[in-house]
Formats: sequence, structure tokens, C-alpha cells
Amino acid sequence: MAERQSRQVAENRRARFDYHLGQRYEAGLALTGTEVKSLRQGRAQLQEAYAILKDGEAFLLGAHIAPYDRATSFNHDPTRTRKLLLHRRELRDLAVAVGRQGMTLVPLRLYFTPSGLAKLELALGQGKKAYDKRRAIAERDAERSIRRALKRRR
Repeated sequence: MAERQSRQVAENRRARFDYHLGQRYEAGLALTGTEVKSLRQGRAQLQEAYAILKDGEAFLLGAHIAPYDRATSFNHDPTRTRKLLLHRRELRDLAVAVGRQGMTLVPLRLYFTPSGLAKLELALGQGKKAYDKRRAIAERDAERSIRRALKRRR
């Protein structure tokens, strides 16, 4: 019997370039019905999104989930603040880590589990400096030129 896989809705590819990523967490999302339907259509963006901790709870800000096109007047606000569902122990660990200098909660990807639940993958990130970003670009370019040279030799 084939194993069911999770279905990715949105990915924040820029996060790997802008942050040194550390510990990863899986969080549930408190969503409205029209948000879930819009996510099932794959209409979400995480590029400007970030997470904060406030009063012992985690929230996702800046994520854009497009309004559901077949909804009535009871549609959702595309950029509303959404509550993240994490275990108390995870929230405590995140609060300690975010309290350190430069650590932030970066959303990496939004997906549906095989059982149909919407989940968000978060990571603790520390912002990269400009020279780190330049080094990453140089390494990527060198890798690409090596692959091209090897491809031409074959």
C-alpha cells in the first residue's frame, strides 16, 4: 500500500538565504473555513511572514492567504494575525531562544498532513550578515560552474 505524503502549499525559500536556521518546529494553525479552502487551492505566500511570541502564545504575522473566490461576504482578511498551536514545552523553549540576541522565528513552509491538517514548519533563525550572503552566492556560483564543466566533459 502506498504511503500518503504531505502536500506543500507554500514555501519561504528566501529564509534559507537570509538566516542561519537552527531548531525546527511543527505548529498547527487556527484558521477559518475560507482560509482552509483557499490553502487547498494553493493560494498562500510566506515571503514576508514571521512569528512572534506574546503572552505565552505564538502568532504568525505577515502571511498572505488569498481570499476564497467562491465565498460570500464572510470572507477572511488575507493578512490577519493567526494563532500558532504549539505545545507548552515548545513555547517555553522558543521563548528562551528568542530572548537571546538576534534569534527570530522564521516560517519555512506551509503544508497539509496526510490526515488533512494544515501545519506550519518554523525554525529558529539568526540573521546572516552581508558577507555571509555574498559567500553563499559565490559558493553557489562555483558549484554551478563545476556542474557545467562536468556535464560538458561527458
